[in-house]
Amino acid sequence: MRELLEQYDAWRAEGLEVGRAVVIRTYGSAPRQAGSVLLVADDGRMIGSVSGGCVEGAAAEAVLESRRSGHARVIRYGVSDEQAWDVGLACGGTIDVLVQPSLPEEVLAAARATADGRGETQLGTSLITPLPKNTPPDPADKQVTTATTAGDEGVANLAHEALAAGRSQTVMAGERAYFLESFPVRPRLVVVGATEVGRSLVGLAKALGYECVVIDARSAFATAERFPDVDRLIIDWPEEAFETIGLGPNDAVAVLSHDPKFDEPAIADAIRRGARYVGAIGSRKTQADRRRRLIDSGLTDEQLVSLRGPIGLDLGGREPAETALAILAEIVAVRRGGSSGAMAAVLGPTGTTGEILKLVPPG
Repeated sequence: MRELLEQYDAWRAEGLEVGRAVVIRTYGSAPRQAGSVLLVADDGRMIGSVSGGCVEGAAAEAVLESRRSGHARVIRYGVSDEQAWDVGLACGGTIDVLVQPSLPEEVLAAARATADGRGETQLGTSLITPLPKNTPPDPADKQVTTATTAGDEGVANLAHEALAAGRSQTVMAGERAYFLESFPVRPRLVVVGATEVGRSLVGLAKALGYECVVIDARSAFATAERFPDVDRLIIDWPEEAFETIGLGPNDAVAVLSHDPKFDEPAIADAIRRGARYVGAIGSRKTQADRRRRLIDSGLTDEQLVSLRGPIGLDLGGREPAETALAILAEIVAVRRGGSSGAMAAVLGPTGTTGEILKLVPPG
């Protein structure tokens, strides 16, 4: 997003107007997800992507046409498997693209705020955009039917849920389609315990774009030499550190110190603060004993349902880096709403996700 904003500002400084195309729905094995953006300047230069390269030219022409007409519209692009191979994609797909003659001010403001780590909430900002009345219907009938107007609580709740999951999507409200565009702030991983697993976990999470914080009251473990890539290293007790960083719903907390005097206060405080993910290392026996003590300390059974322990997915690994991979996989699954199951089991033995429709050719 930051790169797109920098280019947008450069084009505007040259006196150029800029329109955009944004993916609002996908079907089949589409190469880009909803929310993917292509910006197009008046002179034809473009940045970003709405596919893997197969419809960018057609989408850019549509943006320029919308600049001339002054009207937004939704275009459906279908890419056959044969066409996909021709442009270097592994599979085809279908996308609905909202083409706009300019970048709306509210979109620009939301993008700038979240790029700077801010937003309307700790999660970021979500915008509700009514789509043109001629928007193609969802052929897969996967849209969520909600209340009758964009201002109704049902649509707003869906927008919040989409933002919490870090995704954009299109929903139906009565006879009208609305695009729920999410601008999530950078997700944050908070590691309690400067352990070897924690070192590997920080490295993996940084590669996925997470802001990483490591907390440990033991200064001998929490050193810059051991954690050179961490965004913030805090030598303090977890509860005090959580207050310092403002722990909240955008955060994943991995409790790795394996010491009750650190672990249990950290778990209890993270759950009470509503962290998106709370996981703690330890065997099943350790987890059972820990849960009993946490209940004795005032947590309820309902609150402890959210605790992931033993932490991570069952990948069968034993090395610190393998354990870290299992933890991060679970964090991603929770954030994105994944099943944590094998893709073959999710998609079926052939991996098919439905029939690819023959629609607008890429051009």
